[in-house]
Amino acid sequence: MIRLVFLCTGISARRQMAEAILNHKGRGRFRAESAGSQPAACVNPLAIETLKEHGIPWDGHSPRRVDGLERESCDFVITVCDRAKESCPVFPGKPILAHWGQSDPTDRRALRDAFLLLSRRIDLLLALPIEKLERGAGARDSHRLEDALKAS
Repeated sequence: MIRLVFLCTGISARRQMAEAILNHKGRGRFRAESAGSQPAACVNPLAIETLKEHGIPWDGHSPRRVDGLERESCDFVITVCDRAKESCPVFPGKPILAHWGQSDPTDRRALRDAFLLLSRRIDLLLALPIEKLERGAGARDSHRLEDALKAS
């Protein structure tokens, strides 16, 4: 199983939506998690509502802090906000890094737009021959992955 972590700073919507979408669409091929450097106390209820509108289940866990997560090995780390990209911790095992920056969704329409963008990017991720990327190749594969995902 491929382990992927979505990172953001404090807003509790984008990374949780990405986590839920990938876990749903990845059908056991991926195990997605999400964390933030300064997470809010709870997930934005409109984000959960947006997921439900698209048939994506949310398992109800609280936002997780990134503290300690950087000691756990993972295959991919995807930041979904610029501040998280700038302060991304170093993970063991040289995971492939990508940045899916987008502005903070502030209302229902922005959350729907964020959902659609994340869903498209996840569809592209799932279509990639990820099992063929070399483990430990780091920057080269990171650029290949990020370039492929920019097409969304």
